[in-house]
Amino acid sequence: MKGDMTKIPFFSLTYDQFKMSLETHGLKPYAATQVFDWIYRKLVMDQNQWLNISKKDRLILENHYEFSLPKVLWQGESTDGTKKFLFKMTDGESIESVIIPGKARLTLCISSQVGCAMGCNFCHTATQGLKRHLLVEEVVGQFMAANLFLFEKAQKLKMEIAPRLTNIVYMGQGEPLHNFDRMKSATEIFLDQKGIGLGQRKITLSTSGLAPQIERLKDFPPINLAISLHSPRDAVRTSLMPINKTYNLERLFKAIKSVPLKAHRRITYEYLLISELTDTQEDVDLLAKLLERSESKINLIPFNEFPGSQYKRPTEEKIFWFMDQMIKKGFTCTVRATKGKDILAACGQLKSEYEKVNLWPSLETNFESAAVFH
Repeated sequence: MKGDMTKIPFFSLTYDQFKMSLETHGLKPYAATQVFDWIYRKLVMDQNQWLNISKKDRLILENHYEFSLPKVLWQGESTDGTKKFLFKMTDGESIESVIIPGKARLTLCISSQVGCAMGCNFCHTATQGLKRHLLVEEVVGQFMAANLFLFEKAQKLKMEIAPRLTNIVYMGQGEPLHNFDRMKSATEIFLDQKGIGLGQRKITLSTSGLAPQIERLKDFPPINLAISLHSPRDAVRTSLMPINKTYNLERLFKAIKSVPLKAHRRITYEYLLISELTDTQEDVDLLAKLLERSESKINLIPFNEFPGSQYKRPTEEKIFWFMDQMIKKGFTCTVRATKGKDILAACGQLKSEYEKVNLWPSLETNFESAAVFH
């Protein structure tokens, strides 16, 4: 987010960083608490409403910090309550984020890049290519812009309590570990208890398998880790994911073994079910040999078809047969519910395509049905 290059992006700073920065401009440390309270707790962005901060201090804040957020170009709602946002950055690039409703939670699927360089041929985002990495303030900005949208919508509907986002998954556009340092900084901001204050278990990072970056996760906040595995066979995985040519299964699992797992934590393995390619008995047997039962959770993702995709989704019978086979082999195995498919908001379907959004439904209905409260 380019903005005014003379100003420091507020949403790129932790509380301690902001407090230290304020001191260089002559503001007292408690001003950091006041600003964080207005923005992160009360979701008040209008500085004129920051009544416990003097006009002089507000002027200093205005002159030295950039508080802008990604602009909502469009938002749409699926029939299942999933909400999709198209955000515009200040340089004109756009990204997509998705709010996924669940039982007692609202999860935001966050993008880490404009496009993606991984080239996975089952993913709609891959057809966009990589344009650039997102900045820290653009990653955090997605969360705040989506939260503000929910808050303002609730005010219009005169709801007593506005829904708020409770969880994050780095599963939007891009490969998070390809943008390692900025995603690390954004995660520290999400976890900062003076600000957004999410718990470590509320954030999940998904990677296609950048082995050297996985080995760097010892220096990353200890959030949940998900590996896009998709096949226990190198040849098939390479056909789906070009990254497997560089970091094959042996190299990938060597890196995974270096990840320090906190007590009672497991790694989630995302497994794409493609009809007649990854849903066979041989796949079941090889997957069981590859993974450690005590440290693994398998999340099956039935393929979500998109315009031009070459693969097919298995039947519901085949999907649940595969899950049953893995459970019988002693694994924790679930099927990811497909949400937002009708607005191309499901897993693997995201792509910044503003020219097509007018074909999708408006986010004006079923708002209250997705409400999750702190």
